Amino acid sequence: MMKRIIILLIILMITLPAVAQKKQDTGLKREITLYNPYKPSLPDVVKKSYLPDMTDTSKVKPDFKYDIKSYPFMPGYNINPIKPATLLPDPLPKLYNSYIKFGLGNYVTPLAELSITNERSKKGAIGVYARHFSTNGKVKLQNQENAFAGYMDNDASVFGRKFLKKSVFESSLDFSQKTRYAYGYDTNSDTSLNEPLKEDIRLNYYNTGAHARLLSSKLDSSHFAYDFDLGYSFFYSAFYSTRNFYQHSVKFTGAMAKSFRGFYAGSGLEFDFYKPSDSVAVNSKYIFTISPFIKKSTAEWNIKLGAQLLADKGLSESAKLHVYPDLIFSFNIVPSYVSFFANLTGKLEKNEPLNVIGINSFILPGKTLYDIPNTDYSLIVRAGFTGETGIDGNYQLSASYSLVNDMLFFSNYIFKDSAVILQRGNYFIPLSYQVEILNVHGEIGGKISDKLTFDAGSNYYSYTLTENNFAPNKPNWDATLGLKYNLRDKIIAGVEMNAIGRRRQLVTTEDVNPIIGPKTEGIEMPGHLNLNIAAEYRYTKILSFWLKFNNISFSKFNEWAYYPSQRFICLVGFTYSL
Repeated sequence: MMKRIIILLIILMITLPAVAQKKQDTGLKREITLYNPYKPSLPDVVKKSYLPDMTDTSKVKPDFKYDIKSYPFMPGYNINPIKPATLLPDPLPKLYNSYIKFGLGNYVTPLAELSITNERSKKGAIGVYARHFSTNGKVKLQNQENAFAGYMDNDASVFGRKFLKKSVFESSLDFSQKTRYAYGYDTNSDTSLNEPLKEDIRLNYYNTGAHARLLSSKLDSSHFAYDFDLGYSFFYSAFYSTRNFYQHSVKFTGAMAKSFRGFYAGSGLEFDFYKPSDSVAVNSKYIFTISPFIKKSTAEWNIKLGAQLLADKGLSESAKLHVYPDLIFSFNIVPSYVSFFANLTGKLEKNEPLNVIGINSFILPGKTLYDIPNTDYSLIVRAGFTGETGIDGNYQLSASYSLVNDMLFFSNYIFKDSAVILQRGNYFIPLSYQVEILNVHGEIGGKISDKLTFDAGSNYYSYTLTENNFAPNKPNWDATLGLKYNLRDKIIAGVEMNAIGRRRQLVTTEDVNPIIGPKTEGIEMPGHLNLNIAAEYRYTKILSFWLKFNNISFSKFNEWAYYPSQRFICLVGFTYSL
């Protein structure tokens, strides 16, 4: 029953829409009237553009096969030698074969210098050199009197050099003259004595000589190296009230060395012969030296083992035999920057007349100058550190201890109440003492900027003498400082400062009564500072102008007892190359 009812409902639901559709179609009618013509239009719309996708999703894998059939090919060829590479040197700068230097300063101080040589040559060189420098100023002594303190130096040389196949031959003729005036004396020794004339206190020294030298030109240590020099000189001293004194000397020096199985071995040989005039002595003197050595060097260390055997014969004594060690050792702690070195050496310092007047030119005239014993440095122990500063410079710090026999000193000589010019303290007598010397040395240099460089050094000295309680005229310290300015090699200027500590001068006074004997005393000399300035303007490569100021600090100091030095000195001049 229930099923029938459900079926009837379904049939009814299907037929009702059809009946309704039929009634709507039959009962509704509509009409549409158009008053305007039809104008079709399209509204504005934003179109979207789609670019085509170029990605090709298809993949093509080529697949092919090939075969190679090789056949040998034998071309013809010709061998041509290849020329070796040539290293060309840098262009050589132009070499000027001569120059003239001239200057003039206060105290009527002329300076003249001339050098003439041939141009650059592979065969040799020949030239002439001459120089003159003098001053004519006066200085004030302790009594406020003006004394003539001028001096003169003349030097001339004719030299030549010949390049041989494996060696170089050199020779020269040399001349030098030194003129000094013994202006300094004890003004309290005799106040009634008048000032001496220039001719009365003039000292003239002349030295003429010639030498010939032959040395090897091979720089390779594997080759046999040699250097031989033979020379002759004639030294002459003149003073108005004494006889003239002179000395002939002949010198030969030689050195030979060669590398052998990693070692560098060789020896030096030297012979000096001196024959003074009969007014000095009838005997002659000589020095004979032989110095063998052996060296070994690596990148980290080097060592030298050697000795010097020397025979020294003076005018009034027999020959003395000296044996000096020659031991040197060094090694790198920090390569290039810190290196340690130690030396154990000795030497004989030759007190021949030409060397002595270079230290003190006011030696008492006579034969004293020709009979000064040589200084024997029997032992020198030295150690220290050295290396690069890192600012384009080097440094060194060292200490040394020396045992010295017959070390040369000077003392003023005064004969009390004497009217003789030679006995007023103008002149010096040489003295020889046994000395122990302790020296601490330091130096450093480098570049502050591209244009400014500096160098400085200092020494501390401690002297222990057996015959005296101080070292005459030896300062206990000295120091130097220099600055140099270079602007493109166009403007070059420099400042130099020198300072020395206090000294004590020795004065020997002999009484009229010979029983009393000589009396020695020390004169205290304070330390002083000296400041010098020099500048050069290079107008062209061949012409430059220069200026020098010495002792611009106007410091007062005595180089020797009773010898005040000239104070401010100004020199101006030019240099011209030909």
